[in-house]
Amino acid sequence: MATATVVAAGTKARTEQGSGIRPSGWIGFLFIAPNLLGVIAFTLIPLISVVVLAFTDWNLVSGLGGITFNGIDNFVAIARDPGFWHAIGLTLVYVVVSVPLTVVLGLALGIALNRPLPGRAVLRAIFFLPYIVNVVAIGMTWLMLMNPKAGLVNQVLDAFGVQPGWFASSHWALPALIVMAVWGGVGYCSLIYLSALQDAPRQLYEAADIDGASAWSKFRVITWPSLLPTTIFLLVTLIIGASQGFGLIALITAGGPGDATTTISYYMYQTGFQFYRFGYASAIGLVTFVGVLVLTLLTWRAQRGRALND
Repeated sequence: MATATVVAAGTKARTEQGSGIRPSGWIGFLFIAPNLLGVIAFTLIPLISVVVLAFTDWNLVSGLGGITFNGIDNFVAIARDPGFWHAIGLTLVYVVVSVPLTVVLGLALGIALNRPLPGRAVLRAIFFLPYIVNVVAIGMTWLMLMNPKAGLVNQVLDAFGVQPGWFASSHWALPALIVMAVWGGVGYCSLIYLSALQDAPRQLYEAADIDGASAWSKFRVITWPSLLPTTIFLLVTLIIGASQGFGLIALITAGGPGDATTTISYYMYQTGFQFYRFGYASAIGLVTFVGVLVLTLLTWRAQRGRALND
C-alpha cells in the first residue's frame, strides 16, 4: 500500500514538472496583478500614447477621428515657439535655485539632527511633515502667510522696509514658489542625509580624531565623499520633481501673473487641456522627458569614481 502511494506521488510530481506549470507559481502573479495592471494602465499606456500623439495633429474637440499624422511638424513648431522657450527658462530658474538650496539646507539640518539632541525623534517628524502634507493645505497656508497686506511674512519684512507683492507680483511670484518648494523639500532631504550619516564609517572618524583632524577636514575628506551617492540621488529626484512641478502653480498662480510662473509642466497643461492641442502638448512632454533624462544621466555620471566607496 505504501509503495503504491509513493509511486502515485512520483507520477503526480513528474506530471506537474512535465507540464512546465507549477500551480503555486500563479499565486505570485495574483499578488502582483493589481500593481502590474496599474502600471500598465496609468504608466505604460499613457507613455506609449504620448510618443504616438507627439507625431500627430490632434484637437481634442474633433474626437479620435480627427487624429492626423504630421511627422515632425510639432517638433519644428516647438523650436520656433517663444512660449515654450520662455517656459523652459522659468523652469531652469526654478530648478537651478530651488534644488541646490533644498540639498544644502537639508544637509545642514541632517547634520544637526545627527547630534544627540533632546527630542530628536520629534524634531525629525516635525521637519518631515511638510513633505507629506496635502498640496492644497500647503498652498492655502502660504497664501495667507504671503498675503501682501495682512500676511505674517510681510509684517516681519516691513521692519526692514521690504514689502514684496509675492503671488500678486510678476517679479515675486516665482521666488515665492521657490521658497515653498525649498520649505517642503528640506525635511525630506534631511532624513535621507540622516540615514546616510548614520551609515558613515565610524573607524575613519576615529582615525581622524587620533590624527587631530579639524571638523572641516573630517567633513571634506570623510563625510562629503561618503554622502556623494546620497547627494546625487537627491539631486536626480529633486530635479525630476521640480521639472514636473504643477500642483502649487495650478492652485495659486495659474501660471500668472501674466506668464511669470508658466513653467514647462503648466505650459504643457495649458496647451493640452485649455487649447485642446493634444498632439502638440504630447510633443512638448516628449521633449521635456528627453531633456530631463539627459540631465539625469549627466548628473549620475558626474559622481562616478568620486564616492568614498569607489
